[in-house]
Amino acid sequence: MERKLPKVGVAAIIIRDGKVLVGRRVGAHGHGTWSFPGGHLEFGEEAEQGIAREVKEGTGMDVVGAPEWRAYTNDIFREEGKHYVTLYFACDVVGEPKIMEPDCTDEWRWSDWNSLPQPLFLPLRNLIQQGFNPFEE
Repeated sequence: MERKLPKVGVAAIIIRDGKVLVGRRVGAHGHGTWSFPGGHLEFGEEAEQGIAREVKEGTGMDVVGAPEWRAYTNDIFREEGKHYVTLYFACDVVGEPKIMEPDCTDEWRWSDWNSLPQPLFLPLRNLIQQGFNPFEE
């Protein structure tokens, strides 16, 4: 019997003009929910490299400078039988978000932190439940 282990997710906290970037997920995992840009850490990849790659793949934007680690969440998707530990990084970027992977995200939106679109992806809900606020150090 194969032993199941958690996977590592990475998520980018991108702030511009007092708003955070969120995207609406499509596909099976978290379909219809809103989340930060991100994805999976690949085997042998540094977390900072992984988040820069995921931001580029998902939004077309380039991360400039070093991503800054901010938080993590332990995300157990009971109905889907999935378990992730998600690492959150504050990222400075250049460019405007584009739909680069229409099978993963169908909309990017700059949103006020206190009025994020609903429903939220489980990791983002967990981050908020921890009391995290990207506008506080």
